[in-house]
Amino acid sequence: MALALGAIQSHAQTDTNAAPAAPAATNAAPAAAAPAPATPPAPVVSTEQRLSDLEAYINNGETGAQADATGKTASKLSGTGPGHNAWMETSTALVLMMTLPGLALFYGGLVRRKNVLSVCAQCFGITGLVSILWYFCGYSLVFSSNAGWASTGWSPLGDLTFWKFNGVNSTANTNYGYWVAQNVYACFQLTFAIITPALIVGGIAERMKFSALMIFIGCWMFIVYFPLAHAVWGVDGAFNGAFNAKAPFKAIDFAGGTVVHMSSGYSGLILALIIGKRIGWGKTHFAPHSTVLTFIGASLLWVGWYGFNAGSAVAADVISSNAFTTTTLATATASFVWPTMEYFLKGKATVIGFCSGAVAGLVVITPACGFVTPDGGMIIGVIAGTIPFLTTTYLKPLIGYDDALDVFGVHAIGGTCGALATGFLASDTVNANLDANLKDLCDWTKGHHLYIEQLKVIAFTIILSCVGTAIIAYVLKFTIGLRPTPEAEESGLDVSDHGEEGYIL
Repeated sequence: MALALGAIQSHAQTDTNAAPAAPAATNAAPAAAAPAPATPPAPVVSTEQRLSDLEAYINNGETGAQADATGKTASKLSGTGPGHNAWMETSTALVLMMTLPGLALFYGGLVRRKNVLSVCAQCFGITGLVSILWYFCGYSLVFSSNAGWASTGWSPLGDLTFWKFNGVNSTANTNYGYWVAQNVYACFQLTFAIITPALIVGGIAERMKFSALMIFIGCWMFIVYFPLAHAVWGVDGAFNGAFNAKAPFKAIDFAGGTVVHMSSGYSGLILALIIGKRIGWGKTHFAPHSTVLTFIGASLLWVGWYGFNAGSAVAADVISSNAFTTTTLATATASFVWPTMEYFLKGKATVIGFCSGAVAGLVVITPACGFVTPDGGMIIGVIAGTIPFLTTTYLKPLIGYDDALDVFGVHAIGGTCGALATGFLASDTVNANLDANLKDLCDWTKGHHLYIEQLKVIAFTIILSCVGTAIIAYVLKFTIGLRPTPEAEESGLDVSDHGEEGYIL
């Protein structure tokens, strides 16, 4: 630590050619010298204050908290913390990789070869469309506070403070992170907004027009995603129990069990039911055309999910480390439990089973990863490897719905399991933020009623997703139509929608 010292030097100069000065009159009164203006001393920054700011950076706390009454001021560090900011930039790239190429390859391998490019195009199209909406108003509607609702302590949506990324610069928005640039945080949350509607593709794969899907997603973002994301994560959100003391519903969702997985999963099912089954469903075998692509996509999803879950701490801190650990344990456990269930109930452990188990584990741990212990992660891994497996293997054929790529069984059911498990397993020993507003709800000696708050938000998410999806889908169905012609569907969406083929052999 360096201390800068300044020195003042005087230089007297004598002009030898100058005339001598006249002697002063002996009887003259001395002239009153004008007092020099007082220069206030520069604020001193103590070693203790500098250390306090350093501790704040390491612990992901607020800087400048140690100003005292002696006239000293805390060092107001400018800019953001390079380590935390770098982790969030990395996390942003990892989450984008989950959609492109992760989800595109995972879904693309599961469909028939004549529709592989349609899945890739849908994922790419959603990425561009949602990014545009996010820039203009989406980020602001989700992550700004709404002064018009200040008296209630919560709001249904943010206002347009950040319209067109106005004010979204490289300084921190301290409502969400002390050490991360707001433009990085906005891009990080954009990647969540991208992958959520892209998951819906799994419900309607191989039978929805590209144009209809783009219009549906644009409307769905405003009716379902933006309000739900603001409610759960917004600083004045109605369900942000950990950080909004006045939230009417004291629920928690670390990385998107309700916002991402439940919303997309239930919406995918409703949309699939309204569109109807694929031609030949129940008569034709709809086998994945490339299990290798699905394996690669699932592996990319697993790697990218570390940005999704650990990045949701908005810092490279102890909570992020815990989320990283519980994500690993839950995913690995579920990826083993699912094919084990296959082996004992169906006679073979399949590669698709390994992939599905891993994705289910990632889904179920998502809302809980920053709130539960490693033991909790293991428990969630077992849940993820069993309940979604039973749903997709037995409930789906029993009821007969055509959820093409099991977005309902994995994401809707998995997200619901994760949100509820969070209510039982969350611990303030893992995440001290729970002590601010939820200490009593997390205390087993006082009943541990957090799961009741979780049930309320689960119910709201299901209703909003199903009703919002039904309204949009029926409007489109009776106007521009949702499906291609039977001939186009038979030939494949690659050719009918995009004029291309995935394989030229």
